[in-house]
Amino acid sequence: MKFSRLILLVATLTAASCVLPPKDAPRETVLADATLGLGTAAAPQIPDRWWQAFGDAQLDRLVEQTLAHNPQLALAMARLRAAQAQTDAARAGRLPSFALDATETRQRFSARDIVPPPYGGHWYWRGDVLADFSWDLDLWGEQAASIAQAGDEQRAAALDVAAARLALAGALAQAYVELDLGAKLADIAARAEQQRGEILAITRKRLAAGLDTRVELREAEAALPQARLARLQAQAAQDLARHQLAALSGQGASAYAAIETPHLALDTALPLPPDLPADLLARRPDVIAVRLRLAAADAGRQAAQAAFYPSINLAGFAGWGSIGLDQLFKAPSAMYGLGPSVHLPIFDAGKLKARYRGAVAGIDAAAADYNRTVLHAVQQVADQLTRVQSLARQLAEQEQALDAAEDAYRLAKERYQAGLTNYLTVLNAETQVLAARRGRVQLVADQAVARVSLLLALGGSFHPEDADVATVASAP
Repeated sequence: MKFSRLILLVATLTAASCVLPPKDAPRETVLADATLGLGTAAAPQIPDRWWQAFGDAQLDRLVEQTLAHNPQLALAMARLRAAQAQTDAARAGRLPSFALDATETRQRFSARDIVPPPYGGHWYWRGDVLADFSWDLDLWGEQAASIAQAGDEQRAAALDVAAARLALAGALAQAYVELDLGAKLADIAARAEQQRGEILAITRKRLAAGLDTRVELREAEAALPQARLARLQAQAAQDLARHQLAALSGQGASAYAAIETPHLALDTALPLPPDLPADLLARRPDVIAVRLRLAAADAGRQAAQAAFYPSINLAGFAGWGSIGLDQLFKAPSAMYGLGPSVHLPIFDAGKLKARYRGAVAGIDAAAADYNRTVLHAVQQVADQLTRVQSLARQLAEQEQALDAAEDAYRLAKERYQAGLTNYLTVLNAETQVLAARRGRVQLVADQAVARVSLLLALGGSFHPEDADVATVASAP
C-alpha cells in the first residue's frame, strides 16, 4: 500500500473513531489588568545592587554570600535544572531515534515449523544485528505542544530562581536592620542604666541630707535592674538577628561572632513610587512565572487533545540475521525495511479522556493561581505604600515628642537635684524619654524595613526584558 493510501485510510479511521476529546472547557477567568486599579505611571528603575545604598560593607558581603550559598536558592536552581532536562526530553521526542540491537541465542529449532532442514530439529546459534530507526511525524502537534509546555515550565522555573534571589536579598537586608535596631536599643538601655545610676547617687545624697526617705531610695534602686533587663533583652535580640543572618548566608554558628554591629544609613533614599505603578505585573518575576505556567497548562491541554488522533511513525531497520554465526555478516543474511506505522486509539477505558479532563483542570488551577498571585502583588504594594507614608508621618510626630521628653527630663533632673521636686517626677520624665527614644529608633527601623518590603513588592531590580532562561536566574 502506498503512503498516500495509508494517509487516506488514517483520515477515514479518524473520522470513524469513537474516541473523541470531551467537551470540558476551563471554568476560571483570568483577572484583567484594567480591573486591578493600577496607576498610570511606571515605577522608577531600581539599581541591581540596591542594598549598597545603605552604605554598609558588611551588609554587601552578607548579601553576596546569601546569593551564593543559601540552600533555598540551591533548591530553586536544582528545580530549574530539572525543568531544563524535561525540555530537552520533550525536544528529543520530536527528532528521529536510532538504536542498535544485537542478540545471540543457542536454540533448538522445531522440526515441525517453518525452519527447513537441516536446521529443523537440531541445535544452532541464532544471531541478529539490527539498526532500528523511528520518527514520529507529529501530524497533530502533540509533540510540539509538549515541547511548548516544557519550555514554559522551564522559563517559569528560571523566574522562580530570580524571585528566590530577590526574596533572599530582601530578607537579609531586613534581618540586618533588625540587628541594627537591637544594637540601638541596647545603647538606649545602657544610657538609661547610666542615667538611673546617676539618679540613684543623687537620691542617696538627698537621703543623707534629709530631703528624701528610704522609699525614694528603694524606688531608685529598683529602677536600675529594670534598665539592665532592657539591655539584656536588646542584646538577645541582636543574637537572634545574627543567627538569622548566618543561616540566610549559608553559614553556621561559627559565623555568629564575626558579624559586627551594623553601620547603616537608614535614612537613605530608595527609588520608590508614590502609588501603584502601571507596570507592576510586568516587573514581578512571580507574576510572570504564574503567567507562563498558565500557558504551559494550556499547551498540556493541546497535547492531551492531540493524543486522541492517530500517530504516524516512519520506521525502518537494517542489519543481518542468520542461523549459524559463521553466516551472520554475509550478504545473503542482510535484511532491511522501511515504512510507516499507525497507532489509532479506539478503546482505552477512558484513559485519554481522563488525561484531557485533568489537563483542563490544570488550566483552572493555573488561572486561579495567577489571580491569587496578582491580587497578592497588588495588596503587597498597596500595604507597603501605606506603611511607608504612615511611618514618615509617625516619625515626624515622634521627633517632636522626643524633643519635648528630653527637655522635660533635663528640667526634672535639675529640679530634683536642687530639691525642688520629688523622685516620682523624675521617674515619670525618665520613663517618657526612654519610651520616646525607643519609639524613634523603632520607627526608623520600621520605615527602613517598609521601604525594603515595598522595593521587593515592586519586583526589586528584576528586569522583564531579561526574562529568559539564560539570564533571569542571575538578577537579584
